[in-house]
Amino acid sequence: MPQRHARMSTGVGIISGKLPMRLKLIQGFGAVAFGVKDNGFSFFLLIFYNQVLGMDAALVSFALLIALLVDAVVDPILGNLSDRTYTRWGRRLPWLYAAPIPLAFAWVMMWSPPAGEAPSFGGLVAIAIAVRVLLSACEVPSISLVPELTADYDERTTLFRYRALGGWIGGLGMMILAYTVFMPGPEGLLQREGYFAFGIFGAVLMAVSVIGSAVGQHKLVAHLPATKPAPFTITGAFAEIREAFSERAFLIFAVGGLAAYVHQGLNFSITNYINLFVLQLTRGQMMFFPLVLLGAVVLMFVLIAPLHQRLGKAKTAGFGMIVGTVLGMVPYTLLLLGIWPSPGTTASAALFFGFAMIATALGIISLVSATSMIAEIVEAFEERTGRRAEGSFYSGNWLVQKCATGAGIFLSGQIIAFSQLAPDAVPGSVPQGVLTSLLLSYGGAMLVLAVISAWWLARFPITREEHEARINRLAERRARTTRDAVRAAPDAPILATDGMPSPHK
Repeated sequence: MPQRHARMSTGVGIISGKLPMRLKLIQGFGAVAFGVKDNGFSFFLLIFYNQVLGMDAALVSFALLIALLVDAVVDPILGNLSDRTYTRWGRRLPWLYAAPIPLAFAWVMMWSPPAGEAPSFGGLVAIAIAVRVLLSACEVPSISLVPELTADYDERTTLFRYRALGGWIGGLGMMILAYTVFMPGPEGLLQREGYFAFGIFGAVLMAVSVIGSAVGQHKLVAHLPATKPAPFTITGAFAEIREAFSERAFLIFAVGGLAAYVHQGLNFSITNYINLFVLQLTRGQMMFFPLVLLGAVVLMFVLIAPLHQRLGKAKTAGFGMIVGTVLGMVPYTLLLLGIWPSPGTTASAALFFGFAMIATALGIISLVSATSMIAEIVEAFEERTGRRAEGSFYSGNWLVQKCATGAGIFLSGQIIAFSQLAPDAVPGSVPQGVLTSLLLSYGGAMLVLAVISAWWLARFPITREEHEARINRLAERRARTTRDAVRAAPDAPILATDGMPSPHK
């Protein structure tokens, strides 16, 4: 059985040693909501509002971009508010109980607009912002719990891989249900009634995910923080955010992460074009694609811990980015060289799925490793300033991710325009010159972004040894602070390790 520390409000980690499986599953379950949202926005929202409700595609895309940028700006403020929350339930739990229900209602409204008609441009912007901000109010506090739960270098990665697993299962599960349960008829994704059920089921799943995860961790993390933070002000919030962003390790992560997220945004947004016009996957073959992605997540889950043991987080992030990108480009390279099976055949689809599974697994390994690296920045910042700012750092990560994802989507649009792919193109009839231009532009951009990302992420300055030494120094500092407080006021109550007053004699 794992040994447990008493609950500590100062942030050295509630649990030492191996984490119990129950906690890993509960943490991972909390990320299901993010997967549901991400899948809906990435794969279904544009076609629903454009092809089903009849809104102009350019307006829908612009509305979603506005919502993304507003959310990116709001995220650091939410992170700072989370860091400053001071209740007997701790800093994070009040958010995880308050935000999911309004999030669920907003999600239902997004997929079933009033009167069944397309909303105005402003109405779509408003509901998209509401969903994104409320989801951030769940995700930022939830992910910020990770460095509070454990200070162990490897166990933090364990929690992040369970979160990645939960997020991907939530997203891929909704994708499979959309194809097989909610919209299975001949109209497929154009079946309006299916989106209502899609919205209802997704809303319930998101609320159950966040609240269930919070309930599962309640006894462990519900305690009064050791120190009461200063009241929230906009000026103070941005000053603290600027200070957090000035941490050298975070800046190095941010540059590498920015390139990695642009890389991911480009890859996700152009995938359907590649599958449809280049590889010419049939409808039956496309049904296997979610299972390929699920296989990639399982492969990540198995490989990431041994890679971290051997290479460390930073080098694993760089390795996954470079090798995954190269492997992902192999099918297109062989296709251009004329030594790939004919597009649309079973052999072509099977080979592509094999390469895609391994390449996607390595890409996820890179991003999970980078996300786990942020947890070590928390203690570096605490050692320098005396404060912990998990929410600020993880909301900063979302700021980088969301801006970069938007840039990736924009870049994919430029590549498609540069290749001169016609809007009414038919698979199998696109000129070879257009496909060659598309693949060379896409592959070149992906390789350049991968090199930039890997170069920076591999230079992340906090190693396992440095992190463990810092944890020991912080523990010694806290012990000295406690001893000094006892000597200064021997009869006064001080905060025990569970955050509750405890008399010292």
